[in-house]
Amino acid sequence: MRKPSTAELRRRLTSLHAWELPKQNGALAPPHVWTNRDMDPTPIEDQTWGAWLILAYWATDTINLATWQTASAILSVGLSWREAIPIMVVGNFCVAVPLVLNGAIGSKLHVPFSVIATSSFGYYLRYFCIVSRAILAMFWLGIQSANGAQCVTIMLRAWAPSYNDIPNALPASAGITTQGMISYFLFWIIQLPLLLIHPTKLRPLFWIKLSAAPIAAIATMGWCIHRAGGGGDIFALRATATGPQYAWLWLSCMSSVTGNWSTLAVNIPDFTRYAKSANGQYIQLPAMPIIFTACGVLGIVTTSASKVFSGEYLWNPLDIVAIWLDYGSGGRCAAFFAALAWYVAQVGTNITANSISAANDLTVLFPRWVNIRRGCMIAAVIAGWVLVPWKILSSAQTFLAFMGGYAVFLGPMAGIMVSDYWLVKKGHIDIPSLYNPDGRYRYHGGCNWRAAVAFLVPVAPLLPGLGLSISGPGAVHINEGVTNLYTFNWLFGFVTSIVLYTALSYAVPAKETLLQDTIWDLDDLAIEAHIRDNDAGAEKASGSSPYEKMEPSDMKPL
Repeated sequence: MRKPSTAELRRRLTSLHAWELPKQNGALAPPHVWTNRDMDPTPIEDQTWGAWLILAYWATDTINLATWQTASAILSVGLSWREAIPIMVVGNFCVAVPLVLNGAIGSKLHVPFSVIATSSFGYYLRYFCIVSRAILAMFWLGIQSANGAQCVTIMLRAWAPSYNDIPNALPASAGITTQGMISYFLFWIIQLPLLLIHPTKLRPLFWIKLSAAPIAAIATMGWCIHRAGGGGDIFALRATATGPQYAWLWLSCMSSVTGNWSTLAVNIPDFTRYAKSANGQYIQLPAMPIIFTACGVLGIVTTSASKVFSGEYLWNPLDIVAIWLDYGSGGRCAAFFAALAWYVAQVGTNITANSISAANDLTVLFPRWVNIRRGCMIAAVIAGWVLVPWKILSSAQTFLAFMGGYAVFLGPMAGIMVSDYWLVKKGHIDIPSLYNPDGRYRYHGGCNWRAAVAFLVPVAPLLPGLGLSISGPGAVHINEGVTNLYTFNWLFGFVTSIVLYTALSYAVPAKETLLQDTIWDLDDLAIEAHIRDNDAGAEKASGSSPYEKMEPSDMKPL
């Protein structure tokens, strides 16, 4: 990253226009629409993600404290490992399907989610999706940071045991102690420069995290089993819930698992846009459920064994690592490096899943001022301090409610995108029009009413359940049927939106958006981000080539 000169710093402190980003020359947008390099199609030199790098992405993204806690938290609501494992497999497979289908859009067109959304929602309605997705990404960025602050606490206690004696000067209403706030600030400030890593430069981070986090997780499980003299009693326990309650708990926990990744099911094109080919990203379908379930099983076994020697189920691995601090200098050394490994895991997940996602959204919202690096900085400030994430993690039930709650909105978004690209437009998109407010994706006043209906219909009946989940039965009173519907909110929203959007699009088609082929160029101008040969499948089969310069006038609607 270029270091600004003294004169440039002076201009930035005295003039707002000095912060403007260079307008992209030769961009696909019309002259009056501002774009920058990070929101335009990915240049071919940046299309560097192969199948193995995408697999490494999911491995680094999935192995974190939230995955461990989600699996263990399932046990706390009255289910057993017999339910937890299939819940993780089914829940992650359900969300892996839209991950692959929407990921294929990014790997073929090489544009981010916030641009692709124009095709399905319309040029202006897409901003609702972008803002919603950006807020949720920043919420998750804060949650992971709040989790990671405990890593800093353990490392500092291992280095200087007196750190544990810091008196608390904050009231109980703050939701955090003085020591916790210091640790949180240190986690945030150390993480801040790491968030500036561009997606094309993430390969070293993937391999560092793949080396550190699994070793720490397996070592923690091994120590717990050895300390307990076995795996504990969880594998001998059965679910305490029975009858209809058992079924609804099963679905509720499955929704919490899908909610864990429902954000990426929407904005996975932010990452697959860097893919070398359109086919490499299909590895997500088997990889994501397998990796998540493996990490979850580690959490279940470790949580079970912890009950034997601690008297309670420790569903946060850092609580187990903290016990090592009482085992002399050797224990403190082990605790330091284990906490460091989990710190790397948290920061890696924040970079790959949260800050970059929010930054891509902010790039489209404010293209004149914000690129990916600036977006990451803005997201870090909002997520870290404005959203007070440490209050969200007060209990297992609150954690599960938060995880499942925002899936109410993301399920329909993912479904509409899948339906629009695969079932309605058959994979043929006018890329220049995605950047044009007056192009073929303007629909009616920049809003595709079909998408609006397909979004609102499944969301509306889920809102009472969302209110109950967050506020509790004392504040919200709804009937049992509405409560039960909310237990599988993401799946309901995803499937319903696909059916509605497809039906409306065939009954009242927007004929100007239905093409026989993909339009790659603008007015005979070749763009830098031409797709590779193996991205062109359908075009080659039909005898056309994406490398041929095409004008929009050459493309006829169906």
